[in-house]
Amino acid sequence: MSTVDSIYKGCESDLERVMQVEKSNVYSVKGTDFPAGRCIRVLEGPGALIEAQNFVMGHVTLYPAGCVPLHSHEQEEVYLILSGKGVICINDEEQNVKRGDYIYISPGFNHVLNNTSNENMIMIFCYAPKSIVEHWKLELEGKLK
Repeated sequence: MSTVDSIYKGCESDLERVMQVEKSNVYSVKGTDFPAGRCIRVLEGPGALIEAQNFVMGHVTLYPAGCVPLHSHEQEEVYLILSGKGVICINDEEQNVKRGDYIYISPGFNHVLNNTSNENMIMIFCYAPKSIVEHWKLELEGKLK
């Protein structure tokens, strides 16, 4: 067996994984508009085109003056601000956020994100473990503002 053959032989399992890559486009995912002024596209998770085993990830457009209402959940979470600016409050600690900022939110911490600009704020969220968080349902039912 040549050196090239032995290298390839060792990579077969990696090649199989590469062949199983699932790809989509964020803008092909149907979004859900929420009363607090945002649209969520679940990219990875329950009911998504692609379902990860252990986490949920989504793309959020917060419209001007829109927000992610005050809530908490058992999952740890990260917000990544892709564009725009606003204010996040986690357990009464308020900070300005802007493009490029990412924020870690510990499990059980109360948090709210407000778009304070006249332009859309775009952000990505990722939380684990995987589930559908209760605050989405409560907001859609008009019980959370």
